[in-house]
Amino acid sequence: MSLPLLLPLLLPFLAGPVCRVLVVSLRPRRAVRLLACSAAGLAAGSIGALALLVVPGATHLRPVAALGHLLTPLASDAPGTAVAVTVVAASLLAVGGALLLRDAHGWWRRLRQARALAAGNPSELVVLDEEYPDAYVLPGRPGRIVITSGMLRALSAAEREVLLAHERAHLKGRHHLLVATVELAAHCHPGLRAVREPLRFALERTADEYAAQAVGDRRLTARAIARAALATRTSPARCRPGFALAATTGPVPLRVAALLGQPARTRVPGVPPRLAALMLLASLTVSAGAAFQAADNLHTGIEIAQGETGGE
Repeated sequence: MSLPLLLPLLLPFLAGPVCRVLVVSLRPRRAVRLLACSAAGLAAGSIGALALLVVPGATHLRPVAALGHLLTPLASDAPGTAVAVTVVAASLLAVGGALLLRDAHGWWRRLRQARALAAGNPSELVVLDEEYPDAYVLPGRPGRIVITSGMLRALSAAEREVLLAHERAHLKGRHHLLVATVELAAHCHPGLRAVREPLRFALERTADEYAAQAVGDRRLTARAIARAALATRTSPARCRPGFALAATTGPVPLRVAALLGQPARTRVPGVPPRLAALMLLASLTVSAGAAFQAADNLHTGIEIAQGETGGE
């Protein structure tokens, strides 16, 4: 049963290269949905595969066999091999869970520190009296748009409206939930870490398009994003949490080119965007199918080991 379970563990490594093609080939909103759903699905498949690999070898242990009312172990391999697979799979699950808890605690601590700076202001917009230019959004109830006085001075009035519309799009679309989904997926499988940057790029492109529609001027939007990004390059942010979405992050030149109607298209030789999308969907389907098939085989094996089908 372990061979089919290799597919959910290997296929996530294809997600990163494929997503880098799709993120500049699809419309931003469509790319966001596809990337987030695919990452979540592939992560679930990999976690399911590891969990299923734990069970057969564990049934060689008497307490586990007694708990499951098993007459014989499930694994057909040698006991040493089966137990070794169980130990490796269980260790990977434990390490992933521990790293997730550590990083989640760090994110929560930094979010609380950032929200403490915005405390006492009931409005959606919080202006920090800081010389360095920066602007970002903080999730929560209510969500906040944080902008420094340095950023306000770096932009014209019209450019400020663009920046605020961009950040408002992140709050309105609850983009932090999508970022959290892919971060969780990246902790489930190392191959999915490569999806984080393409997703953030797609989210920034989505917010760019929202801002361009809100102000009715794509060239103004492109200029505002470029000037804000240049301003932050000269003086790095000091209070923004690392996970916060901001208009000045990601490959800004590609975003500006897209706003001006000159989207750069990243291609892998011989892999057109449509084929890349099919590859990603096929990987998701195969991963889920292999996990479900292995789960069904495990259920059948448990029934046999319990002697429930012995009389048939």
